[in-house]
Amino acid sequence: MPLPAPISFIAQSGLMRSILARVDAIAASDSSVLLIGETGVGKELIAEYIHRASPRSLKPLVKVGLSSLPPDLLESELFGHQKGAYTSASTEKRGLFELADTGSIFLDDIDDFPYSLQSKLLRVLESRELLRVGGMTPVSIDVRLITATKVDLKEMVDRGAFRSDLYYRINVVPLVIPPLRERKEDIPAIAGHFLEMYGGGRSLRVTDEAMRSLVNYHWPGNIRELRNVIQRVVIFANGQIDVAELPAEIRDEGSLQYIIKACNRCLTEEKMTFEQVVECLESNLLGQALKQAEGNRTQAAKALGMNLSTLRDKLKKYNIE
Repeated sequence: MPLPAPISFIAQSGLMRSILARVDAIAASDSSVLLIGETGVGKELIAEYIHRASPRSLKPLVKVGLSSLPPDLLESELFGHQKGAYTSASTEKRGLFELADTGSIFLDDIDDFPYSLQSKLLRVLESRELLRVGGMTPVSIDVRLITATKVDLKEMVDRGAFRSDLYYRINVVPLVIPPLRERKEDIPAIAGHFLEMYGGGRSLRVTDEAMRSLVNYHWPGNIRELRNVIQRVVIFANGQIDVAELPAEIRDEGSLQYIIKACNRCLTEEKMTFEQVVECLESNLLGQALKQAEGNRTQAAKALGMNLSTLRDKLKKYNIE
């Protein structure tokens, strides 16, 4: 049997490189993995990489989007059913867990898994066997579990929306995938990758001004949103992509506007004085600039348009490291 095609990641940032180093170590084990990250950060791609780099790589990888499955069909889809289990069950059906036997199963959006079925999922994971709907004979399974969540599962546990025993069972190896706005160094290379993918063989380039807008945008939809934007603009591109071709929300949002919008406290609290609002905005600007420069004070000062000595004084004033 041929080996699976390799999956490559674009990672220029130190943050993403360190995460990918962990992924290689995780793949070599057989432990359950919980991928944590916002919608669109690439959790499914990471899950596929873990499977392909694991000892189970030549076995099945079954991907399940839990949020897209109707709750009343979920049990049958995951665990299968016997003939006659209910009115429309005219034949025996193997569930997705059985189809993943000896391989891996990826349960995306585990935070959407119905509470009423969580105890059954836990029993399957603990006992490594399942009962089809309407069945009486246990079916043994051997699968590696990879799950993904877009929200804080521990917070769901604390408010009783997710079983704590299931949470600890799937959270053996947690891996946080950072949003695109926290790894801006990756944006030019990822954008270039999508230009090549959707450019139809044309030689296209992004102007410096347009690239600055792409890098400064906060990307709420993460890599998925960036892919869609590039796919859209290349349709009308003629040699190069200028800032005018970008969507309005990207074109009009510089880093300063984003940072100010992110400073919710000083713009929403009514009892703050003018001096407190100014200090809040200034400290937030300094902190964000330093973060984007990965701690490089010279780069942060240049981004803010101030002298390095002035930056140092202000960092000291606000006790920002």
